[in-house]
Amino acid sequence: MPRIRVLIVDDSIVIRKILSDILSSDSALEVAATACDGRIALAKVAQFHPDLVTLDIEMPVMNGLETLAELRKLHPKLPAIMFSTLTERGAAATLDALAGGASDYVTKPSDTDTAGAMAAIRAELIPKIKALCSRTTTKSPSSPPPGVVPVRRPAHRRIEIVTIGSSTGGPNALAEVLPRIPKDFPVPIVLVQHMPPIFTRLLADRLAASSQIPIHEGSADAVLCPGHAWIAPGNFHMTVKRVGAGRHLQLNQNPPENSCRPAVDVLFRSVADVYGADTLAVVMTGMGSDGVNGVRSIREKGGEVIVQDEASSVVWGMPGLVCASGQADGVYALNQLGQEITRRVLQSRARRVAPAADTPGPEPGLR
Repeated sequence: MPRIRVLIVDDSIVIRKILSDILSSDSALEVAATACDGRIALAKVAQFHPDLVTLDIEMPVMNGLETLAELRKLHPKLPAIMFSTLTERGAAATLDALAGGASDYVTKPSDTDTAGAMAAIRAELIPKIKALCSRTTTKSPSSPPPGVVPVRRPAHRRIEIVTIGSSTGGPNALAEVLPRIPKDFPVPIVLVQHMPPIFTRLLADRLAASSQIPIHEGSADAVLCPGHAWIAPGNFHMTVKRVGAGRHLQLNQNPPENSCRPAVDVLFRSVADVYGADTLAVVMTGMGSDGVNGVRSIREKGGEVIVQDEASSVVWGMPGLVCASGQADGVYALNQLGQEITRRVLQSRARRVAPAADTPGPEPGLR
């Protein structure tokens, strides 16, 4: 099988050397070329035809955002991973890059001259390259998912919370879904998007600016109320807890799950414990398996689960595994998810009597 060819673009010779060494250590990858600025990078894309480009954000001559804009004009399907600093400025630029068509990002450690920093970059970068390039080089039509696992749902059930999990491609997917939620939405939304500190706060602010409902970064003891959404803060697991007659958010720094903190599974399990059958879970584009065990907990309590389809996902890892496990009640394109979330919530709350046993059959969008 041909190796994945990567073009490394960074104005630092040290970073170029580090990334070259990391990628060369994996037999599935090959460094096609390197470039010190965006103008040279664009020429080398035409010359070497890489499968993926890593782009530094701050560079002379033509910075990462300018290079990305040109790259999208000339090579709209070429995956690009931004290499950014874990700072306010770096986070804001990364979100701009994602909105401008970047496939994903990797954060630079503050000190790259250590074995630990090398290991951190390797652990984050290589799986993302392989996930993104598997879509462009080996993608084949997906086979229909197995039958949906039957679920017994209680009578008089109605959805009281929506919980969402997303990762690679998630910021843009959330920017498509959350603005479609109406301002009078009758239940709270809690979600995990795999991102580090600073990034999650800025993401919440940006989503809030384009949405009809208020969107916040989650905080300890925040009271859940209808028509608001909360995003788990970077480096913290977020859970839901019953406090008297209300439900509150809790944060912790327990060990990562699925190599993630925040983790979708952690949030989903807590929502299942507190809300049980009155839960609608949504799993969107993302790499890895985070969320699969959590949705199983939700459906065992009688809750519903829907996922984003493969065609509209940047990486169909998380939603694909939910489908493969038979835990998806429906599969929908990204541009249908916001409407479908709203429909299911409103329909469940308008219904006074629900069937005691619900064995899902094929729904619109289920493949």
